[in-house]
Amino acid sequence: MERYIGIDAHSESCTFAVMGPSGKRIRQQVVDTQAKVLIDLLKGITGHKYVCIEEGQLAEWLVEALTPHVKELVVVQPKEHRGRKSDADDAWALAEQIRVRAQGTYVFKPTTQYRSLREAARAYGVATKEQTRAKNRFRSLLRSRGVTKLDGSIYDPSIRPKWIGKLPPAYRRRAEWLGHQCDATTEAHEVAESWLKEEAKKCPEVQRLKTVPGLGDVRAAQVVAIVVTPHRFRKTRQFWSYCGLGIVTRASSEWKRNSSNGSWQHVQSNVQTRGLNLNRQPVLKAVFKGAATIVLARQNPLHPLREHFDRLVASGTSPHLARLTIARRIASATLVIWKKQEDYEPTKHRSLTEAA
Repeated sequence: MERYIGIDAHSESCTFAVMGPSGKRIRQQVVDTQAKVLIDLLKGITGHKYVCIEEGQLAEWLVEALTPHVKELVVVQPKEHRGRKSDADDAWALAEQIRVRAQGTYVFKPTTQYRSLREAARAYGVATKEQTRAKNRFRSLLRSRGVTKLDGSIYDPSIRPKWIGKLPPAYRRRAEWLGHQCDATTEAHEVAESWLKEEAKKCPEVQRLKTVPGLGDVRAAQVVAIVVTPHRFRKTRQFWSYCGLGIVTRASSEWKRNSSNGSWQHVQSNVQTRGLNLNRQPVLKAVFKGAATIVLARQNPLHPLREHFDRLVASGTSPHLARLTIARRIASATLVIWKKQEDYEPTKHRSLTEAA
């Protein structure tokens, strides 16, 4: 006997909706958002329990707490609502979605695997954003008052007073405050980076991915922390789409009659490229595009990746599109060596004809 359960979770309350295999609504209940209360309620429901929740702030905690007590628990991206909406409606919709296995965006939620590394990667990501924002605020103030020829020395505490001195007196105190904010965020960023590298050293998968060109301690750690397991992706193209490196195409009126025999013929020329997919993991996109930039700046000209880039540019491809191709190849290599548990070997790259 199966029971399909939708849970609409909030910080203080959770709305349960229990549905039978035929779609009959069996039970609806509102309970406190407490692990013990939720588990006790699930234990009181007989049969095989299939639970569906929405992605949100509480999703990871709910997965960890409830997974041992159900047969299956899935997390889905919230859908856009039009018209009437309530907690009960959401809960019943989630129960129906898992009952009929409706199409939707299902979210991968690891439990305890790489927990320390994932927390370090999250802290590093926040520290990087805050440091960038603080530096941009300080630079913006200088630019807004006509200070020119700005360089990296504006962030150096020992040289900064010279730059602040170029501002009118009324602006200098705010500039000093923004400078202190830059110093604080830089220190926090260094702590977060040190923490991430410390956790990365404990992870053999990170050390293996570091053999891939362009992936150092930080980038390799971010890949492992986000992906967790390469077996989530059956094909390389699925991984490209997850990283935001998938090509989006649009086509219309693809079939025309052959004038000679009257059969329908597919017209390839009507397929148009619309860019990269927007539904992606932004950190991984930055990781692989950054890795490609590093490879092209530092790699030996005889390396297969550099050779492929030069061949594409020579044939008329724009450098930024050629760089994207190299990023896709680095992503492919990362996925393959992680699955096969082997180090990176340049000679195993496909031929240039196959990779083009």
